[in-house]
This record gives sequence, C-alpha cells and structure tokens, in this order.
Amino acid sequence: MGFSISNAALRLVSGAFILNSGVGKLGLTPEHAAGLQASAARVIPQAATLKPEQFGRCLSYAEIGIGSALLLPFVPTRLAGLALGAFSGGLFANYLKSPGMTEPDGIRPTPAGTILAKDIWLVGIAAALIFHRKRR
Repeated sequence: MGFSISNAALRLVSGAFILNSGVGKLGLTPEHAAGLQASAARVIPQAATLKPEQFGRCLSYAEIGIGSALLLPFVPTRLAGLALGAFSGGLFANYLKSPGMTEPDGIRPTPAGTILAKDIWLVGIAAALIFHRKRR
C-alpha cells in the first residue's frame, strides 16, 4: 500500500475535520436536524422522507464513518478519496443549489455563501487522493 507523507497530511486534515463534525452532530436538536435535512433535500430529495431525528443520526454516523476512513491508515487511499469525493460533492452541490449563496453568475459566493463555498477544499483533497500516483 505504500506510505506518502503528502497523502497522510491530506487524510489527517480532512479526516479530523469531518470526524469532529460528525461527533458534534450526535446530539442534534430536532430543529437543527430539520434545517440540515431541508438543505440536504435540495440535492438528495429522498432525504426529505426521513424523520429529522433519523436524518440527523444518519448524517452524524456518515460523517463519523468518512472521517474515520480517512484517518485509518489501513483504508486504501483511493477508497478513502472516493468516500470523501461523494461526501464533498454533495456539500458543494448543496452550496450551488441553495438560494442566495452565489452571485448571479451561479459560482462565486455571496458573503452568506462563503461558509458553504469553503467546502470546495474537500473536493480538491478528494481529487488528490483519488488520482495520486505511487512512485516506482
């Protein structure tokens, strides 16, 4: 499997960030879970079929799982990158589909959208992990 300090740094930073976010969501209030659910339903309409508490638990467990996969060295880098790519792609799609988050061009963030637009760094890390080539 090989070891790369650059990949380890990418996995550590993104994994710790996502794991912390997931652990923080373990005790979501129903109101907060409902807000996150409404936001997620813009990208994944099936998310609206869950109860808010159920959605909150699923989101929390998913973030804990993805963060852990990134932090565990025995999980292959490409597999961890694919999981991060799916998750961060959803976050970025949420940014693009949320009203008032982008300028009229549909890409650049408004001041309110900056908090969501910053998730693009996770997309970049996912791409780096997926397409990293080992030296021979």
